[in-house]
Amino acid sequence: MHKSLLLPALLLSAGLVAAQTAPPGKIKVKTKSGRAAAGAAAPVPTPPAPPAVDWSTTYAATITPEALKADLSILASDEYEGRETGKKGQKMAAEYISKAFAAYGLAGPVKDSDNPYIQHFTMNRTSVDPASGITIKDKKYVLGQDFYVLQAGELAAGPTPLKPTFAGYGIETTGYAELTAATAAAGPKADLVMLLGEPKTKAGQPLAAVSGPGGKPSRYGAPGLPGMFARNADLRKLAPRTTIFIAPDAAAFAQAPKDYARLLGRERLTFADAAASAPSGTTALLLSPAMGAALLGTNATGLAKYATAVGAAGKPVASPFKPVATATAQVMLKKEPFVTENVLGYLEGSDKKDEVLVLSAHYDHLGLKDGVVYNGADDDGSGTVSVLAMARAFTQAKKEGHGPRRSILFLANTGEEEGLLGSQYYTDHPVFPLANTVTDLNIDMVGRVDSLHQGKGDYVYLVGSDKLSQELHLLSEATNTVYNPIALDYKYNDPNDPERIYYRSDHYNFAKHDIPIIFYTSGLHPQYHQPTDDVDLIDFPAMARRDHLIFHTAWAVANRDQRVALTAKSAAPAYAPAPADLARYAGSYASAQMPIKITVTAKGSSLQAEATGQPAFDLTPVSAGVFKFEQAGVEMTFDSAKPTFTLKQGGGNFVFTKE
Repeated sequence: MHKSLLLPALLLSAGLVAAQTAPPGKIKVKTKSGRAAAGAAAPVPTPPAPPAVDWSTTYAATITPEALKADLSILASDEYEGRETGKKGQKMAAEYISKAFAAYGLAGPVKDSDNPYIQHFTMNRTSVDPASGITIKDKKYVLGQDFYVLQAGELAAGPTPLKPTFAGYGIETTGYAELTAATAAAGPKADLVMLLGEPKTKAGQPLAAVSGPGGKPSRYGAPGLPGMFARNADLRKLAPRTTIFIAPDAAAFAQAPKDYARLLGRERLTFADAAASAPSGTTALLLSPAMGAALLGTNATGLAKYATAVGAAGKPVASPFKPVATATAQVMLKKEPFVTENVLGYLEGSDKKDEVLVLSAHYDHLGLKDGVVYNGADDDGSGTVSVLAMARAFTQAKKEGHGPRRSILFLANTGEEEGLLGSQYYTDHPVFPLANTVTDLNIDMVGRVDSLHQGKGDYVYLVGSDKLSQELHLLSEATNTVYNPIALDYKYNDPNDPERIYYRSDHYNFAKHDIPIIFYTSGLHPQYHQPTDDVDLIDFPAMARRDHLIFHTAWAVANRDQRVALTAKSAAPAYAPAPADLARYAGSYASAQMPIKITVTAKGSSLQAEATGQPAFDLTPVSAGVFKFEQAGVEMTFDSAKPTFTLKQGGGNFVFTKE
């Protein structure tokens, strides 16, 4: 499952967004069986009596814990190296899945491919170039040895002279304020230099002005990312061009590869045909103490004297440093094209074969990090082997004369962990017309029992079943009542749930094309996106029970007389803005509250926006001047008289003005 999405508007940079996301703590919730949390008005219909021979039961029984484990023990083994998009392990997994589809008797539906089961597409992998460097006076400092790039930002546009301004410890509190004054002195496009850690007394205790009484360390003194994040809110408001952090000592700098692992070496994947955008936003750098001292025109002794003076005064003191006037940063980006692939297996239906049901899961995961394999047994090895099991069951049914009326596409997506990329590519380049695609049943992380259901594995979370088609939702619930019911939990279906799971897996790319979906998951757990997400933690009997329900639901969708219908309210947009208004809203916007720009363009009957360092995203018109990007919980309200808009996200309000 993809990490939750936030625009960089809420943090210093997009790179810091992903680093902060963590599995949720325990949340008290009522498990509701047979009722949508959203409150479906219509009662669940009485299901029809099953036929004398219920073939759905016959073939669901072929999905066994033993068979699921056999596939998962291969795909989630160390040999597959975490299946990172575009890397060796992902390609091994694609080959395994395609060979399995062929062995089952599925057709390969991809035309003009060297393998009809494979949908190839090209992407670019962008990262900080190791050749990046910073020159101070006549000395060149080396990336990875003297400094690290935590966020490329605006400096990636080319060689850039730095105008460093010392901002002390980068702290802005009621009793200890130095950031605002430093930024005001530097003027616009400030390159702020600050010491990490926190000021201390001669006795080595944190200053009371920062930490409060009691001498306990403050959040600013936390090592690594937490200490940096403590400064984010204030830095956002000041919108510097560059934030330059100096490690508190050599030992702390030596720990940087571990402490900042989630930011260092990050790669951004984009489609090869995506329009290029100029680098923008705040650059974040981490310097060794020796390099930081050189930038400030001093040495280790000078830094130590400054720290002593602050401790003695108990408050900020005037800077004794004269930062160098001849420093140039050359932060370069390296772009590497590569090919990745979705894997497709097709089972042709009978009298309704032109209509297609999709059963999907993503088979990619996070790969290798510092030599450690992130196997992704649950995320989403569990969904992948579930799709394989259902492919076996449906093909066996057809071979024995009980095949589905509608065709079924078994779709294993790549690139989900990088932003739902594989499913986006498929829905932008569908092998079968989207107009003929009746439903997507998407499976992601169905192999565990979360903290809310300990000891009760007979449950599954359903998300999105009632978003587009109340008919699909009622079919789902009726199916569950017939076949050895399990608890259907709609906690994550709540539009106000902070995890926003509806937008975080591949079904969303079908839903945004008005294709009804159901997303199945067993929920998050402490091993989510950790190297400990391994096969030995999977509850295979619970997983098989969930797969039986999904199979029965797929059987019902594939064999009913009429395709599931969209709910009338979702058949057309509620509001269509005038073309003249769209043209007026278009432009490049900046905010004094944060170091990003947002470019707004008219696209069809709505708008598209692109924030600094992020892919473009489509906005949905809600009412006059109001547009939303539901995937990230963003609302943009354009002023009717001024060239501004207010962006609302996560309880924050940020005003942007057209440049």
